[in-house]
Amino acid sequence: MSIPAQDISPFAARRKRLLEAMHAQGGGIAILPTARECVRNRDAEYPYRFDSDFFYLTGFPEPEAWMVLVAGSQDRQILFCRSKNLEREIWDGYRIGPDAAAEQFGFDQAYPVESLSDELPKLIADQPALFVPLASDRLFDLNLRTWLDKVRAMGRSGATVPGRTYDLRAILAEMRLVKDASELETMRRAAAISAGAHVRAMRAARPGMREYEIEAELLHEFRRHGSQSVAYNSIVATGRNACVLHYRAGDAELKDGDLLLIDAGCELDGYASDITRTFPVNGRFSGPQRALYDIVLEAQRAAASRTLPGARWNEGHDAAVRVLAQGMIDEGLLAGSLDGVLESQQYTRFYMHRTGHWLGMDVHDVGDYREPGPAPAGDTQRPWRTLRPGMVLTIEPGIYVRPADDVPERFWDIGIRIEDDAVVTETGCELITRGVPVAADDIEALMK
Repeated sequence: MSIPAQDISPFAARRKRLLEAMHAQGGGIAILPTARECVRNRDAEYPYRFDSDFFYLTGFPEPEAWMVLVAGSQDRQILFCRSKNLEREIWDGYRIGPDAAAEQFGFDQAYPVESLSDELPKLIADQPALFVPLASDRLFDLNLRTWLDKVRAMGRSGATVPGRTYDLRAILAEMRLVKDASELETMRRAAAISAGAHVRAMRAARPGMREYEIEAELLHEFRRHGSQSVAYNSIVATGRNACVLHYRAGDAELKDGDLLLIDAGCELDGYASDITRTFPVNGRFSGPQRALYDIVLEAQRAAASRTLPGARWNEGHDAAVRVLAQGMIDEGLLAGSLDGVLESQQYTRFYMHRTGHWLGMDVHDVGDYREPGPAPAGDTQRPWRTLRPGMVLTIEPGIYVRPADDVPERFWDIGIRIEDDAVVTETGCELITRGVPVAADDIEALMK
């Protein structure tokens, strides 16, 4: 996978922040590999995608690469990568190589990855602590054990193994939770591309088409604007398929009178976008479809109003649920008082997921949804995370109605979700995916 030429200063700044965090724990060595290539079948491999944490710190796109940071009296930043190999480059493409990699990506040194087993024990020896991705990869764990055994074998010459170990993934998850300016710029570009793809799909859709044809429209628009991949497998679900939350685009026919739910987003330079729109195949909402659609849209507005600095993570979800539950009562999907429906959670029959998730390099991005540290005295759980400027999350309420004897038939097989990507700002939130219409009237006008 190739990534366009980029400014390396954000990556260098992140490595510096990590070194500072390591110094705060008394120093040590951090070791982080990128993702391995994966065989799809026989001689074919899956399209390569780097490890998110590794790319976040390095910007280096090739496989078979490792990052090593040493936080000591003199900090060191080291990259291990594939050697130049003209024969392999004929078959597989250009390799950056250690000599160019050190300068191009801002490392103090770069070594051939073939020297890893020789160099790592020497770098680990006498370090006070290890910062590694704990229990995340069996092969890494085996390699680490081998390197530590080699250090122990050097004991007679005075070498010691690190006395403490920290989970590097946990440290990076906290770092990645608040996006820097470079990340936000990339995410806005990804959002714009994905919004354009949804607009294209709305304009293309008509009765008689198949779900996979709409998926092809999305993919064309993603790639046409420079996206390297989808951020996740696209959901293109018509009719009753929209009531399956993780439905994959299949061969179902788009029928006159049905809705089409599309949950799709591109990945651009390592960053995901995530948009869901639901619209009528024939360009006109029916009465029952419009009634439920307007409820979901109002729930999204309520959640967005509580997506602001100082609010807790759960406030948006709670605001959306109140609107959805009241709407279900008003339309006869549920009976009883709003407080009773909320307390009993009857609404989960038609709305069974939460209203959002973190978004970034991963579509379900890293970051705890509760505040770090122990729970306050007397509480069994830690408080929900407080939102801060630079956090990015999705806002995606929905209603999914399957046929049942106690459900009004006019709502059967209607599945609706509306999802936008929200950047927490100093005063509220910015919905960066509104390049695609969301109000029912605007969708109908576009499709006309």
